[in-house]
Amino acid sequence: MTAGLDAVQATPDVAPRRKGARTQWVRRFMRNKGAVVGAVVLLAWGIVALLGARIAPYDPTETLELARRPPSAAFWFGTDLLGRDVFSRVLVGSQISLQLGFISVTLCAIPGVLLGLVAGYKGGWWDTIISRVMDAMLAFPSILLALVVIAALGPSIQNVMIAVGVATVPQYARLVRGSVLSIKQLPYVEAARVVGNPTWRIMLHHVLANAYAPVVVLSTLQVGNAILIGSGLSFLGLGAQPPIPEWGLMSAEGREVLRRAWWISTFPGIAILTVVVACNLVGDGLRSAFDPRMRVDG
Repeated sequence: MTAGLDAVQATPDVAPRRKGARTQWVRRFMRNKGAVVGAVVLLAWGIVALLGARIAPYDPTETLELARRPPSAAFWFGTDLLGRDVFSRVLVGSQISLQLGFISVTLCAIPGVLLGLVAGYKGGWWDTIISRVMDAMLAFPSILLALVVIAALGPSIQNVMIAVGVATVPQYARLVRGSVLSIKQLPYVEAARVVGNPTWRIMLHHVLANAYAPVVVLSTLQVGNAILIGSGLSFLGLGAQPPIPEWGLMSAEGREVLRRAWWISTFPGIAILTVVVACNLVGDGLRSAFDPRMRVDG
């Protein structure tokens, strides 16, 4: 009992140590050149998403009666089949695609983390039921599970966010469950139980608070994955609907004339590529920063 009280009373010293740990992982992250480049690219796209409608030279839905014009000084990325400026549509579409990625991750992270926390900490039949449901969902590829949700809800950009979120919930649940199973055996968690902290407080403040690192890494990687899946669904006609300037839909609109008007699909595709690669670089950098045992190459 005395040891437990001493452990809890020592908690004021935890804050400085956590602050020092945060400083260390930031330094490790900054030493990873690839991760820094990825972060800069994501920041740049974030600024474009915020200002896209203001800096776009043309209305992204306006038809200019100049269909399939190649890239030029007047139209940097050319025009599409209806004469709309591709550059303006890529700029405005960045807001839609980034929203799709971040909202989808939020929709899957919150329930996934909570389910994994309950399964790992409670154990017993809680763990059995949650794990079996997650295993059943993991048996389906993410894109296939998203297609099932879209088929039930109907095609729209909002339903794509829900579909992608539902499809990736099991990954968070399994990740958090594994972390919680090891963390709940640590002495400071036992000390928190001894002094009478309620279960919910132990789960949130002592267990989950120390399992955030892998969740942050997975979330960063999943933003790019969500954008990729969402763009794929829009490419198939199951996501964003015309005339919404979403990158996947824009790529689909130019597939029939790819040889004669390559720019219609190429520039939205490059936008998807840069964001997904940047998310992967940042995710890898965070993983290396949170785990000092990993060698950081840069």
